[in-house]
Order: sequence, then structure tokens, then C-alpha cells
Amino acid sequence: MTHINAQELNDFRAELEAEVDSLKEELASHGKATPETGDWQGTKGELNGEEADPNDAADQMEELATNVPLVEELEKRYKDVASALEKIENNAYGVCEKCGEEIPLKRLRANPAARTCVDHSK
Repeated sequence: MTHINAQELNDFRAELEAEVDSLKEELASHGKATPETGDWQGTKGELNGEEADPNDAADQMEELATNVPLVEELEKRYKDVASALEKIENNAYGVCEKCGEEIPLKRLRANPAARTCVDHSK
């Protein structure tokens, strides 16, 4: 982590902490966390038993179909951001998970939660 100075590291930490808070809020508005695993599931529009109005049931199914993939994407980003924060705490931030080389600052500025260098991002 020698390529990142203390001020830059603090800036990355602050940005990541703000993003993790925002992601938690957005996840909560579209889904719920499973207590056993901590994983998130799309909710809103869950069907509970028979619906009195078929239109309401269709609306709920449509909303659920929209929320499930959205929650999956939000959860993936949340895990990436949380992982980056953990790496900061363990002095392992800014290192490519594939090759162990330093991730360039330019890439980290564009995506502070980057797990890999550009060469291994595909």
C-alpha cells in the first residue's frame, strides 16, 4: 500500500463509508436482509396468500421482478465496498486480488472499491 499516502487513504475511507451507508439505505428500500446469512433479498410486492384483486397481484409480481435483480446488483456493490473498507483496516487496500500488484491510483479514484487492476478486471 506504499503508493497511497495517508491523506488519500483517509479520503478513500470516507468515500467508501459514505457509499456503504447509501447502499444500506437503498437495499433496505428495495429488499430485506436475511437474518441467518445477512444476504439481501428483493421484497416489495411479496405475495402473501391469495390476492383479492388480480391487478394488485400483477403489480406486486412486477415490482418483485424489478426489485430482485436490483437488490442483487446493490448487494454485489455493497460487498465490494465493505471488502475495500476491510482491506483498509488490514493494510491490504489497493492491491489486485489476482496478481498482487498495486492498483493504480487513477483506477482507485474512479472506483475506490476496485478489487483488481485494469488488466484483471475482465
